[in-house]
Amino acid sequence: MTTAIVICPGQGAQRPRMLTPWIREPAASARLREWSLRAGIDLAALGTEGSMAEISRTENAQPLLVAQALLIMTEVTGRSIAVAGHSVGELSAAAMAGVLEPGEAVRLARLRGLAMAEACRAAETTMAAVLGGDPAVVADAIGAAGASVANRNGTGQVVAAGSLKAIERLTSAPPEGCAVKRLAVAGAFHTPFMRPALEAFGLAADEVPFRAAPIPIIQNLDGRVIRDGDELRDRLVRQITAPVRWDLCMDTIESLDPGMIVAAPPGRTLSGLARRRLPSSSVMCVTTPRDLTRKA
Repeated sequence: MTTAIVICPGQGAQRPRMLTPWIREPAASARLREWSLRAGIDLAALGTEGSMAEISRTENAQPLLVAQALLIMTEVTGRSIAVAGHSVGELSAAAMAGVLEPGEAVRLARLRGLAMAEACRAAETTMAAVLGGDPAVVADAIGAAGASVANRNGTGQVVAAGSLKAIERLTSAPPEGCAVKRLAVAGAFHTPFMRPALEAFGLAADEVPFRAAPIPIIQNLDGRVIRDGDELRDRLVRQITAPVRWDLCMDTIESLDPGMIVAAPPGRTLSGLARRRLPSSSVMCVTTPRDLTRKA
């Protein structure tokens, strides 16, 4: 594998039986057992037997996604010139960069998911993807509906989040030339509705040492490259209520001119965004262990 930037997926990328090809690998199976003990959740059972509804529960999806992404850590260590993660994928990226121990990243993902699930129960909220249109016009329309911009994914995709009524207003009167699609999520992630989760996760993160990153970590808050451990901890906490600026992360990835972009498993969502944003780049989508032996 040539030098690469690794991108790690966030919630929404999960699929039933996503761990089935990996559980057959002795090393992967052993790591999953260890991380399950750390996180207090049976990752192997969830990832091989869990229904879509079960694995989509926020408290299950987040540790499951972080764990699967980290199964390729040994293959990419030493070949990565930078890492980035989408939302909870920033925990995967932190572990790949050597900031966190992998089992600790999975444990924190579980705590993050539990805190966000609890925040979702406090108010009836949801999210919707707005496809097409000018991003500034779309953002204005989201604000006018009483919702917030939660993700700016680039390539004509902005995600709105807010109360059920606000998202209903947006879907009933979408911005001109746009399609609005409700998302099957538990609540308004990356908005002020998640403030209780930010506070709970912040307390948990404060108890964990964050080492300085040997390689750059591209951050969701603003696309900046950060290496300082304390600043990385602060940013991981703050992004719970802040929009994911994946568009700016992709700008930074482009500026670093990697030989390859590796989308950690389950890699389909982020590899698609990468190919649309950087069509001339080599992109490897990892879904199964066999993908690591294939050319992008």
